[in-house]
Amino acid sequence: MEYAKNILETIGNTPLVQLNTLTKDLSCLVLAKYETFNPGNSVKDRMALQMVEDAEADGRLKPGGTIVEGTSGNTGMGLALAAIVKGYKMICVTTDKQSKEKIDILKAVGSEVHVCPTDVAPDDPRSYYSTAKRLGSETPNAWYVNQYDNPSNTKGHYLSTGPEIWKQTAGKVTHFVVGVGTGGTISGVGKYLKEQNPNVKVWGVDTYGSVFKKYHETGIFDENEIYPYVTEGIGEDILPENVNFDIIDGFTKVTDKDAAVYTQRLSKEEGMFLGNSAGAAIKGVLQLKEHFTKDDVVVVLFHDHGSRYVGKMYNDDWMRKMGYL
Repeated sequence: MEYAKNILETIGNTPLVQLNTLTKDLSCLVLAKYETFNPGNSVKDRMALQMVEDAEADGRLKPGGTIVEGTSGNTGMGLALAAIVKGYKMICVTTDKQSKEKIDILKAVGSEVHVCPTDVAPDDPRSYYSTAKRLGSETPNAWYVNQYDNPSNTKGHYLSTGPEIWKQTAGKVTHFVVGVGTGGTISGVGKYLKEQNPNVKVWGVDTYGSVFKKYHETGIFDENEIYPYVTEGIGEDILPENVNFDIIDGFTKVTDKDAAVYTQRLSKEEGMFLGNSAGAAIKGVLQLKEHFTKDDVVVVLFHDHGSRYVGKMYNDDWMRKMGYL
């Protein structure tokens, strides 16, 4: 009999799927690493489990403890699944820009959820960074995860996502393109792929209102670059320790409107019902087309599932209100 002993054993080994319609003007092969096949419907299941297991191993997370994390939704979901199976409580701190579906889903898997304002500085006590840190210190027997600076985030992708992509492409991958938030995915996958073949190019997709692209190109952390944006799950107003800028060959920025429009297009033209960052990622690939030749194999990672965005990017009334349709 073939079966998983618990839901955590189904994490990983997600398929690579060819894109056909949106990429028809590109001469290269474009393959999506389709992470919604993870049990929590996102790539974050991988690093969530890695962070939990590493914290258990070194004693930061003790039996019967409480896991506390600031999350845009997906890391919280992955951590919540681990908490259920392993017997921990889960406290998630998120922002008011996240979709209602994400908050409802976290509650559905038994998490306590705190919602903080988006439009405040990271060091403001009301920010979700500060609130998560505070709850981590105030809650008895708690472990504050801190996915931004936790090296197990990158490690999870170095040990699983990177090797899977290398194996699935038979070592023929030439470019890896992914949206960058905490930096764990791009840094872990990028490190693994470049160790196998230093010529693999690693591109990050950033958003307007985030500091990554300018910092990578100039070394300047420009606070004038920071302003509120709509795109969920990518971009930052901080520099997480998990973003290894030395591994990244470049960034391309995608507008909120393009990210939203291409999220819909992936669903309607490729049959890929995906999250907001997937729209940004595929638009990023199209913006980078002059970097690809006909012999290239471009892997773009799609983070999460469309069910989290039904009230936003998949709602034409919302799209019209935002001026995107």
